[in-house]
Amino acid sequence: MDHKIYHVAAFKIVGPYTLRVQFDDRTEQTINFWDALWGELYAPLRDPSVFNQVRINPETHTLEWPNGADFDPETLHDWDEVGAAMSEPIETQAQV
Repeated sequence: MDHKIYHVAAFKIVGPYTLRVQFDDRTEQTINFWDALWGELYAPLRDPSVFNQVRINPETHTLEWPNGADFDPETLHDWDEVGAAMSEPIETQAQV
């Protein structure tokens, strides 16, 4: 299995819970994080004033929030493929 290492190079807030993320391989993703903001660590990010405190961690080169929440750069890079899995627990809870 090939595990690529990506770094977040830049980002811009482009809408509610939505970031345009640029990577060191010159690709970018526009990600709406709303469906992934559940659980003890990520639910606080549903407060826009908390979500908008996002920054790039200079050591890990990924997005990070003051409460310690972050996302692996590979997950961000491949969000089109893996992003749906981030919201599955919400859908599962809704069916219970």
